Amino acid sequence: MTDTPRTVDLVVVGAGFAGLYMLHRARGLGLDTVVIEAADGVGGTWWWNRYPGARCDVESVEYSYSFDEDLQQEWEWSERYASQPEILRYLEHVADRFDLRRAIRLGTRVTAATWDDDAGRWGVVTDADDTFDARFLVMATGCLSMPLEPDIPGAGGFVGTTLHTGRWPAEGVDVTGLRVGVIGTGSSAVQSVPLLAQQARELTVFQRTPAYTVPAHNGPLDPDEVAQIKAGYPELRQANRKMGVAFGARFPPNDGSALETDPETRQAIYERRWEWGGLPFLAAFNDLLLDPEANETAADFVRAKIREVVEDPEVAELLSPLQVIGCKRMCVDTGYLDTFNRPHVGLVDVSATPIETITPHGVRTTAGHHDLDVLVFATGFDAMTGALARIAIIGRDGRRLAEEWSAGPHTYLGLAMAGFPNLFTVTGPGSPSVLANMVTAIEQHVEWIAELLAHAQSEGVARVEADHDAQEEWVEHVNGVAAITLFPTCSSWYLGANVAGKPRVFMPLPGFADYAEHCTHVAEAGYEGFTLI
Repeated sequence: MTDTPRTVDLVVVGAGFAGLYMLHRARGLGLDTVVIEAADGVGGTWWWNRYPGARCDVESVEYSYSFDEDLQQEWEWSERYASQPEILRYLEHVADRFDLRRAIRLGTRVTAATWDDDAGRWGVVTDADDTFDARFLVMATGCLSMPLEPDIPGAGGFVGTTLHTGRWPAEGVDVTGLRVGVIGTGSSAVQSVPLLAQQARELTVFQRTPAYTVPAHNGPLDPDEVAQIKAGYPELRQANRKMGVAFGARFPPNDGSALETDPETRQAIYERRWEWGGLPFLAAFNDLLLDPEANETAADFVRAKIREVVEDPEVAELLSPLQVIGCKRMCVDTGYLDTFNRPHVGLVDVSATPIETITPHGVRTTAGHHDLDVLVFATGFDAMTGALARIAIIGRDGRRLAEEWSAGPHTYLGLAMAGFPNLFTVTGPGSPSVLANMVTAIEQHVEWIAELLAHAQSEGVARVEADHDAQEEWVEHVNGVAAITLFPTCSSWYLGANVAGKPRVFMPLPGFADYAEHCTHVAEAGYEGFTLI
C-alpha cells in the first residue's frame, strides 16, 4: 500500500456509460478526478458481456449519448439494435475522443471506501493497494454488473467447459459439435441460444420460468433513415426525456386503454407493435402495467404468437408464460422461439423436474441425466445493489452501507443516502434506471450530480448529505408508486427475487419523466431534502 494517499477532488467507480460521462462533466468543472475500473478496458457491462448474440434491447440511435452534438452526428451505427462489439467500440471512441483514458485506472477494483468525518473526505482503497483521499465519491457501478453465480449442488465439479454469460471469454468459445446446456431463460439466454444452436451438436435449455419475448426485427440501418434521425436529433432526445417506460421515442406510447378499445382495433394495435418490434410493445396501451385484465389482453396476444411459431404444441405450452407480461423484463428476440423447432434443441422444464445436481459430466434432474460438454449459466445478475453491497462502504458514525440496506435499499432520489455525505450513486435504487432508456437515465443523473458539485464549488459547500426524513419519505413514495402497478406481482430481479436471501423490495421507480421533473424541482428549491454545509 502506498504510504501517502493520492489526494483528488473526486473518485468515480466504474468506466461504463455513467463513469465516462461523469468524468467528462467533472473535468469540465475543473475537478481533479480519477476513475477506477475493475475491467481491463472501458465499457462497463459492454466490456464484460461478450456472449454470442449480446446486443442492446433499446435502439442504437437512442441508446447513445446526447450531450455532444458533434459526437452524435459523426458516429455511424450499423444496425437498429447495436451488438456488444459495436457498443464497446462506441464507448472506446468516446474515451479517446474526449481524452478520458489518462484519468482511468483499469484492472483495479475498489474494495473499501471510508468517510472521515473530521476531514470531510473519503478514503478509497483498491485491490492494487492504492489509496485515494477524495472530497467526493460517485458510484457508477451499474445496475447489472454483478453476475449471479448459481447455487446448484455440484456446480464446481463439472469437468467440461463452464461459462457464465456475464463473464464470457473475450476470445469467444467454439461449441461446434458439442453438447451444450444452458441454464436460465432471461435476456442473455434468449440472445445466445439461437447462435449456440447453430454450432452445437445438441443444445438443451433448462427453463424454470418462460420469458415473454418480442421480435427485434433487427437489421442494417437505412442511410436515409439515419440522415432523417440526425437532422431531428434534438427533438428525438427531448422526446426520450419525456418518456416513461416506453423504451423508445421513435415508436411512442399510446395513451389509450386496452379495455376501452374494441377487440378488433386492439388486435390491430398489438399487431402493429409486434411488426415494429422491441420493448415499445409494452406501451401499446396506457393500462397494461396497471390493470390485470388489460395486461391479460397483451399476454394472450403474445402467447398466441408463441403457438404460431413453435411447431410442437407441448413445447409451445412450456414456452408460454403465465405471469403478468412486463412484471419481468421483456426479452427482445431474434430467432429464439424458432430455435425450438430444430431437431437437436431440447427444452427441460425444471419447475416440473427440478435440477438435483450438476455432475462431472452434465446435469441431473428428477427426470434423469443430461450429458453435456459445455455448461452455460445464463443466470443473470445481483441487480441494482449487488456491486455496491460488495464494497465495504463505511459512512458517518461507522455506518456500513451493506448493513443499512440489509432490509432493502434506502436512498433519496436514487442519488444519495443519509449518513453517507458527499457520496452519490448513478441510477441507484429508488430511481427509474432499468425502467427507462439507461443512457437517458444516466445522463440525467450525471448532469444533476455535476450541477450539484458546481453549486458546492461556487457556494463553498464542503458537505452534502441526504436528510434521513427526506430519504424515508422517498422510499415510501417509491413503494407507493410501485404498488399501483403490476411490476411487483411476480418474482423478478427488479425485486431481488433471483438472489437467495435478498430482501424482496421493488428497487426501480416507474415513471422517468415525473422523476426527472421532481429532481429539477429539488435542485431549484435549494436542494430540498439535503443538508449542505
